[in-house]
Amino acid sequence: MNSALRTAGMVVGCVMLLSANSLSAQDWPQWRGPNRDAKVTGFKVLENWPKELTQKWKVPVGDGVATPALVGDKLYAFTRQGGDEVLRCLNAADGKEIWSDKYEAGGATGPAASFPGPRSSPTVADGKVIVLGVRGTLSCYDAASGKLLWRKEEFKGYWPPFFTSSSPIVVDGLCIAEMGGKENGNMRGKDNSAIVAYDLATGNEKWKWTGDGTVYSSPSLLTSAGGKFIIAELEKSIVAINMADGKQLWETPFPAERMAYNAATPMVEGQTVIFSGKGRGTKAVKLEKEGDKLAAKEQWTNKDNGVQFNTPVIKDGLVFGLTDTNNLFCITADGKTAWTAPAPKAAGGGRMGRDGYGSIVDAGSVLFALTPAGKLIVFQPTDKEYKEIASYKVAEGGTYAYPVISGNRSFIKDKDSVTLWTIE
Repeated sequence: MNSALRTAGMVVGCVMLLSANSLSAQDWPQWRGPNRDAKVTGFKVLENWPKELTQKWKVPVGDGVATPALVGDKLYAFTRQGGDEVLRCLNAADGKEIWSDKYEAGGATGPAASFPGPRSSPTVADGKVIVLGVRGTLSCYDAASGKLLWRKEEFKGYWPPFFTSSSPIVVDGLCIAEMGGKENGNMRGKDNSAIVAYDLATGNEKWKWTGDGTVYSSPSLLTSAGGKFIIAELEKSIVAINMADGKQLWETPFPAERMAYNAATPMVEGQTVIFSGKGRGTKAVKLEKEGDKLAAKEQWTNKDNGVQFNTPVIKDGLVFGLTDTNNLFCITADGKTAWTAPAPKAAGGGRMGRDGYGSIVDAGSVLFALTPAGKLIVFQPTDKEYKEIASYKVAEGGTYAYPVISGNRSFIKDKDSVTLWTIE
């Protein structure tokens, strides 16, 4: 992977997204952070790590595995309580509620009933908050007051078998969301899926693409190769959709194998797209303009390490992730396996909780990993070996959301609460 292209792509993407939404470098305004790459800035690595973190506050907010969004001094948590889906705006300093809104909505049922609450993370942009419920209700709120601005329910009755998990993205005044799925979530039911672009200000539909079924992955943005393109991992393929008009410019087959699911978010660096799946390994392709389409040039394929329920992070050309069999791994910039290591055991036995789940965040000179068992692990971003620096118990379990790292703060969403820990 060309380092100059990689650096240029990161700078362009960072400037574009941050300036468009007037964000602080320490904000976490959407799924996987400011640029959807699980990278944070402003974290100061300690010479001597504390034995324990300091708990500042803990607030019950309801069920759900959606990662909260942090913008300035406000934290937005999207959860389920009783028969409602609830969006809360909390004061990040003390956890006190600033405003909340709720609407009646069915939760996840059947095999997914143990996680009835929202999976999709709030997206904060241009003074608005977008949330997508487990049965496909898309809502837009005023971020300051909590006033409902618009709501979309035209895909009511259609969702993926394990319910809606994709988090919307906002680019250039458009909210792009992966909507719908199978009728009543039946794998063999009628499909009504689409990637839809809505005008953020009005909720009016700008374009709709219906070429494949939606599943559990969230879309990414590629801002090179002569334009802006939505990169989406869907039921049977990975596609590039033109932001300007919703036309498909590239597609590669990527059907899930038996007992596997397309859930990882495509990773983008410059013109390179990296995607991964259980049983299919991890692959990197470079997208280049070819006439009025995009063409992909394969960079590398690593067949040994694929993910299912997490998205790897790219650090200095290295890819760090967690396989469905709970092995942490590092892949080099040319696609070779640098190392693998069993995921650290959680306190009281077990590894990371459920196999294949976990969130990895790039905080500069260290990586953080949060396990479903409530353990926050700090390790070195090196291709030499897995080397743990510190680990902390931050919840009793149920921690499937990302840790929101901001300065020396870490906001942790567990099964029914949000806790602020500080690293001192």
